[in-house]
Amino acid sequence: MSNSLPAGWVHAPIEDLVQFNPKTNAPDELECGFVPMQGLGTAFLAPLKVQEPRVWRDVRKTYTHFKDGDVLVAKVTPCFENGKAGVAAGLPNGIGAGSSEFCVFRPEKGVDSRFLLGWFSTENFRRRAKVAMTGSVGLKRVPKDVFLGELLPLAPEPEQRRIADKLESVLARVDGVNERLGRVTPMLKRLRQSVLAAATSGKLTEEWRGGKAAEWLLERADLVCDKVQSGGTPKAGFSEAGVPFLKVYNIVNQKIAFDYKPQFVSQSVHLGELKKSHVQPGDVLMNIVGPPLGKVAIVPCTYRNWNINQAIAMFRPSATLSSVWIYIVLCEGAPIRKVLASTKGSVGQINISLSQCRAFEFPVPPPDEQTEIVRRVEVLFAYVDRLEAKLQAAQDAAQRLTPALLAKAFRGELVPQDPSDAPAIELLQQLVESKSRMQPIGKKTRKMTA
Repeated sequence: MSNSLPAGWVHAPIEDLVQFNPKTNAPDELECGFVPMQGLGTAFLAPLKVQEPRVWRDVRKTYTHFKDGDVLVAKVTPCFENGKAGVAAGLPNGIGAGSSEFCVFRPEKGVDSRFLLGWFSTENFRRRAKVAMTGSVGLKRVPKDVFLGELLPLAPEPEQRRIADKLESVLARVDGVNERLGRVTPMLKRLRQSVLAAATSGKLTEEWRGGKAAEWLLERADLVCDKVQSGGTPKAGFSEAGVPFLKVYNIVNQKIAFDYKPQFVSQSVHLGELKKSHVQPGDVLMNIVGPPLGKVAIVPCTYRNWNINQAIAMFRPSATLSSVWIYIVLCEGAPIRKVLASTKGSVGQINISLSQCRAFEFPVPPPDEQTEIVRRVEVLFAYVDRLEAKLQAAQDAAQRLTPALLAKAFRGELVPQDPSDAPAIELLQQLVESKSRMQPIGKKTRKMTA
């Protein structure tokens, strides 16, 4: 952490600025708010999702206490890394209780809750706290001392409010931008699906045909594909090199992603027990074990030969159907939807049999129209690809705004300073003296650093 601070600021240990996990004394019959872990948001100042009021006697012994104005931070993984934190507000009778995995910080007079929350939300603090987490894998927690020993760049009280007001205003707009950008992704997905539906129904080339009805056939897959076959798993196991072996997880975003957990089988296994599992560049693959079903990809020419396991079916193109046309039909999903009612599988699993794959009904346009449809789909998908790339760039930029604004706030650059503000060292001195009067004799107070 840099030691340079704006004029009038001071580095202050958080334990001098708050009460940590304070207890609430309230009548047993009083109603209170209850906030489970899922009720704590990740956006800056997101309102707590408070459940129906509970009676204080039912929650006071088991759960963490808090009041309106307290800062709540999740201390356990992965909630801490996900940024779950907030300020309590609007609780019934001003009191609440919630997850034992909350850390509660009650700011002393002169410390703005939103300012404190902002510091707990900075990338610098979260990075240090993550490194300091203790516990077993999957159940790590940020120790109490990491929170309380943190040196907060403390601004003068009026400047804290100005910074907090600005953060509240600006980050609300950032959250709005992120929300609106998030709504674009499903819109682009629906656009792709609309293109596929138009392609496989003949609407995409209706004007190309001069308004004539589509003279298409509807044929079984095994009659219009050169081969429809599923794969298998080698009893002999895998090798460090050889012929690549594909599993369902290698189909990502409707493409082959062999770099992810690549596996190989030896040439002898490939030619022996896996001779029915061979696929080649241009073959179209689809997972037949789900959920989800409908992961589709065309085998690339990275290798001359490939193998697939039993959870994947291969459709080999023919003179009647091209690779891309088969890909379009399977991605649109009509053949899959028609057999879903008769699929089988264990609990939580859906299986399409090889016989069902071979009986898939494929629309078969004339060769010249099939070529035109493929061309138009590729043009439209390229356009959607460009939109998605622009969307991703906008989302990446928007995601960087919040940490950038928080960092700017704690460098003293977010709002103008007012020379008439009393220095923060005076506020800190008052808080330290107040706490020292309540501490047992002999306990040392921390040294203040400006």
